[in-house]
Amino acid sequence: MTILTGIVYPLLMTGLAQLFFHAKANGSLVMKDGKIAGSELIGQKFDSTIYFWSRPSAIDYNPVPSGASNFGPTSEKLKKQVTERQASFAAKNSITDITAIPKEMIFASGSGLDPHISPGAALCQMERVATARNFNTAQKQKVRQLIADMTEGPQYFLFGEPRINVFKLNLAVDNIRQ
Repeated sequence: MTILTGIVYPLLMTGLAQLFFHAKANGSLVMKDGKIAGSELIGQKFDSTIYFWSRPSAIDYNPVPSGASNFGPTSEKLKKQVTERQASFAAKNSITDITAIPKEMIFASGSGLDPHISPGAALCQMERVATARNFNTAQKQKVRQLIADMTEGPQYFLFGEPRINVFKLNLAVDNIRQ
């Protein structure tokens, strides 16, 4: 039984994963200029104004201890974090109505590593990114089109909400030339 469950089964599963899901089995790594730039599956910290930002992370995007803050809805610390995130996001993205800020931009995810945001969260950040990059009207339109083109629907047309992978979006925006 030890040989079957400890050696044969893991080798079989690894082999099948490599055969049928090669990219995912190897971490869905993204290459840029011949080097690993990141993974499609792990959220990354983007804090520069020239990039779209991921949702907040309670673990600062460290994949080793992935997890949430576990603050409850009555937590004063959670309330303070949310208020600070709202004020910061609104100020940096020129938003006057804080109720218009998508919730994923003020609440950290359960894993702390979500690589996606909603199309609305991307659109809220579009003007900041375009201004920081000195984009003209045509380039801003390209960014808007990228957001539309890169929006993924619910998984299996059933589970979840429309979403955009922030890492892939930022790589695509980097390719828009002056």
